[in-house]
Amino acid sequence: MFKPILLESILLIGILVVFFMDLFLPKSKKIISGIFTLFLLLLLILISVTMDTKGLMFANSFVNDSFSITLKQIFLLATAIATLGSISHAERLLKGREGEYYLLLLFSLVGMMVVVSSRELLLLFVGFELMSIPLYVLSGFSKENPRSAEGAIKIFLFGTVSSALLLLGIGIFFAATGTTLWSPFSVLTGLTDPLGTLALIILLSGFGFKIAAFPFQFWVPDTYEGAPTPFVAFLSVAPKIAGFGILFRFLFEALDPLYINWTLYAFWLAALTMIVGNLLALPQKNIKRLLAYSGIAHIGYILLGLASGSQLGLEMSVFYFVAYLFSNMGAFLVVEVVNRSNGSDELDSFKNLSGRSPFLSLAMLVFLLSLGGIPFLVGFWAKLYIFLAAANSGYFSLVFLGALMTVVALFYYLNVARRIYIDKGTDESKPITLPLSLAVSIGICALLVILLGFYPEGIVTFSQKAISSFADSGVLFQNSLHHALSSMGM
Repeated sequence: MFKPILLESILLIGILVVFFMDLFLPKSKKIISGIFTLFLLLLLILISVTMDTKGLMFANSFVNDSFSITLKQIFLLATAIATLGSISHAERLLKGREGEYYLLLLFSLVGMMVVVSSRELLLLFVGFELMSIPLYVLSGFSKENPRSAEGAIKIFLFGTVSSALLLLGIGIFFAATGTTLWSPFSVLTGLTDPLGTLALIILLSGFGFKIAAFPFQFWVPDTYEGAPTPFVAFLSVAPKIAGFGILFRFLFEALDPLYINWTLYAFWLAALTMIVGNLLALPQKNIKRLLAYSGIAHIGYILLGLASGSQLGLEMSVFYFVAYLFSNMGAFLVVEVVNRSNGSDELDSFKNLSGRSPFLSLAMLVFLLSLGGIPFLVGFWAKLYIFLAAANSGYFSLVFLGALMTVVALFYYLNVARRIYIDKGTDESKPITLPLSLAVSIGICALLVILLGFYPEGIVTFSQKAISSFADSGVLFQNSLHHALSSMGM
């Protein structure tokens, strides 16, 4: 009976355990809460892979299908990497607050899991708030960073505007359709009139804030700069994937009859987001701000898959999620280690990193090349497949723009690599001490970026399984992908 909410139930029990551990453990032993959190997440990943938890609950407003299960596995993996990367940071800078940090991460994770399983707008709103409020708090968790409060205020203000838009959109949606449940029937009967169109515009604007697409991205660089870096690794990936997850479900389950309308919206949003993200990354001197604008640009690439309006586009978007997760989180964790050594997030702090830590310099180079789409790392296949999906739908101008912006991105990624391998620093002989937890998390990300670059078929199968919830056409997709590759002589 409770099979569809098994993961959420176990996670809530784990949250209670972490809460009592934080309450009763002495300060010197609170590192145990981080280790317990990590094992809890690994247990949930194992359960999600080995047990069938599919089903519907709460009058069909909550669905656990292959799409939501796949995204939950991605969230769990991202949270596990962030937790592992945070253990040494929390022990060093969050003395006495470690339990609160992990509790907030887990509560945000619960919200993400509710969001991607929602088929009802009020439940979706509750999930979004449960996901977002802990993120506001964690963004201001770094007391030693003077930019922390400013970044936290910005994400809070933009988040509240997003929530207000979602509530307004839900109200207008109800007025137009008479229900907060979405289905093609409700679209055909209510959303084709002007009131319904207004509801869609407001709802999609609210979703735009959640994924940090243009023009709703202004909070991103300041928040990233001020927040704890291991948390930024999580913030840069998991909440955005959750936003895309519900956007995919809403558009392909509720708005499928209005296909032409919303794909045109996604077309322009993808183009503007890629342009703004890449161009604003060029002049940045702070690595966290550079990666923030880079992340905005990657949102534009994922929107290419959405603009294609096809199953191939959705599947390649899920592929992009996985590639972006390991590449971007790994890069931010390297930034955390460099900051521990130099006390700075400026690009110049990476000068002669190769002489101080060959492991870190090689890992960072792998992450940067993957984000830039260089063969044959996993990021290369992510961009290639997303461009193929857009080309198959006839958006050749958008593919050309994406390819041009990829060249622009390579300039600022290789600018960081130049500092790592060519420029000379002021403390060239000072080796960088690497905590075990950070070394393991960075090593896992780098290894997977390389291995999945040589074996992308594994993620393709993973992505197909996710999107099979929308249409059971795996054979059709294989033919479509094969046709797209053949048309390019590959």
